[in-house]
Order: sequence, then structure tokens, then C-alpha cells
Amino acid sequence: MVSALGGLRRKILTPDARQASLQVRGFPARNPHAAACLEKPGATFIEGFGVGAERATAAETSALLSEIESDRRGFAFEGAGMAMAIRDALPIGHRHHVADFITAAGEHLYMIYVGVGWALARLPRALHRAALTGATDPVLVWLALDGYGFHQAYFHTDRYVNQQYVDPTPPVVSARHPNYVPHAIDQGIGRAMWFVAGADPVTACRMIGEFPADRRPDLFAGLGLAATYAGGATAGELATLREQAAAYREDIGQGATFAAEARARAHIVQPNTVTAVRVFTGRPVDDASKIAIETRPAEPTIGGLAGYEVWRQRIRQRCLTGEPPDPTASATETTAKAES
Repeated sequence: MVSALGGLRRKILTPDARQASLQVRGFPARNPHAAACLEKPGATFIEGFGVGAERATAAETSALLSEIESDRRGFAFEGAGMAMAIRDALPIGHRHHVADFITAAGEHLYMIYVGVGWALARLPRALHRAALTGATDPVLVWLALDGYGFHQAYFHTDRYVNQQYVDPTPPVVSARHPNYVPHAIDQGIGRAMWFVAGADPVTACRMIGEFPADRRPDLFAGLGLAATYAGGATAGELATLREQAAAYREDIGQGATFAAEARARAHIVQPNTVTAVRVFTGRPVDDASKIAIETRPAEPTIGGLAGYEVWRQRIRQRCLTGEPPDPTASATETTAKAES
């Protein structure tokens, strides 16, 4: 049962669902399949946010969102992660909503951290510290900046994509490695560019190619993650992306590996996940997920670098050697983990 306060929170805080429309955003809908794949995440994110805003506990929120069909579920937990971070930032109530949500829904850990980043994009800077209270993992906290970057490119596309704007005062998620901040944000901008491009690999490659060379590796990593997690392209189209961005194949594959682990951890592997991971890394989802798990560091700093970046480097070194196989091969493997 929803309390009067919960209903009020949902009404006041929840974004307008129309903002997830490709037409409203001005993003191309190149075919019905791609359009559905790109609109579904936004609509489901807002749905999850609403549940997270109104329900009394994180456990109740997790239970309700777990009933959503598997292809949409991760986006719902991402939206609820944003809602929990905003609730932590508000002066009313306790400040362990995100921490409780991670405990209740640890299989969606990565998506929750990204959702926290969305909250940073919407909250005044004075409330950021409170919003980050539950984001205590010193390695994964950089995912919050990924979420921030996605939000900015998705809602302020002309500035962050067309004008290639670099935020001079981005959110502070860690006292360590301030020079890494723009890299983490660019990974989120790259994810958003899959949506901005309408899941068109040629358009996406052209857009990223217009950015300065030193920003492209992070942008392509984000693009690979989004193409793998959200879908919207055929195996042949994904192969086109791999070929047109051959100089950044390892970055795309690293992003795809992150997506593989995010879906495998949550037991929501989809056919498009299997296909994209195979095209971008030459591996089945299980193998890619295992590599992500085995290479993830616990330390915030390793050899002077952010532990999160060392994680990404380790993935590139471990699983992205040799030429990927035929992208049309074995598009059904590892679907034992997929849910209907």
C-alpha cells in the first residue's frame, strides 16, 4: 500500500514520461525495432523512478521491480537508484535509501550506481554529498559520473554532443584522481550517443569521429556498452560498427564486457546481449562476465591510476586479443541465463 507521503513524492519528483520519447528528444527512429529498443529504457527508467520515490522501503521497491519483464528490468532499477539518491539528499527522512537498495537488489549494483549519477545531474551541488552517502564503493563510484554524463548528453544534446562541451565544474564523487573525472563522464556521453544516433552505427561513428582524438576511446567504450545492453542493431550492423571503429575495437569490447557482466549478474541476459558480446569481443557472455569479475580491483588507486580505470585496462588486456569470429555465429549461446 502506498502512503499519502509516498504518493506525493512520486507526483512531485518523477520526471515527465514524455521526455523518453525519441520525437521529443529529437533523436532519429530509423526503424521500429531500433525505436522500441531506445524508447523502452527511458520509459522503464521513469517507471522505476516512480516506484522508488513512492514506496516505503528499498526492499519493497526491489520486490516490485523484480516483477518487470527481464528485458526492461535493469533500466527500472537504474531509475529507482536515482530516486533513492534523491531521497537520501532530501532533508526529510533517513540517508540510507541507496545503501538499503544495494542490499536488497545487489544483483543490479552497477545500474544503481549509474542511477545515483542521474540524481547528481538534477540536484543542487549542495545536496550532492548527501546523495552519494550510499555510494561507498571506491571503485564503482565512478559509475555515478558515467550516469551523470549520460544524463547531460541525453537531455542537453546540442551542448554536450554537438558542441562537445566539457563541464568545468562537474560533480565530485571522489577526492582521488580529479584528472579522471572527464574520462568517466565521457563514457556516459558515449552511452548516450547510441541513443542520439538512433542506434545507427554509421551515424554514431561519424559523431564520435568529430570529437578530439583523446576523447574517442572513452566515448567508444560507452557506445559499445549501450549497443550491447540496450540493443537496437542487427549482428551485421554491429559488425559494421566494429569495422568502422577498428582503431577503438578494444574500447568497444571493454564496454561490451561491462554490459555482459551487468546483465549476467542480474540474470537478464537477452539475445541481443549474446550477439553484441560475440561481435565485439569474440566471446560468449559467460566468459566476458567472468573476466569482468576476475579483473575487478578492490583498491581505489593502483599504480597511481584510478582502480576503475585499471579495471578497464585489465579487461582490454584479458579478453580482447585476436580477431572476432563471424558475427552471425552462435547467436543463441549462453541464453540459459536469459529469462523470458
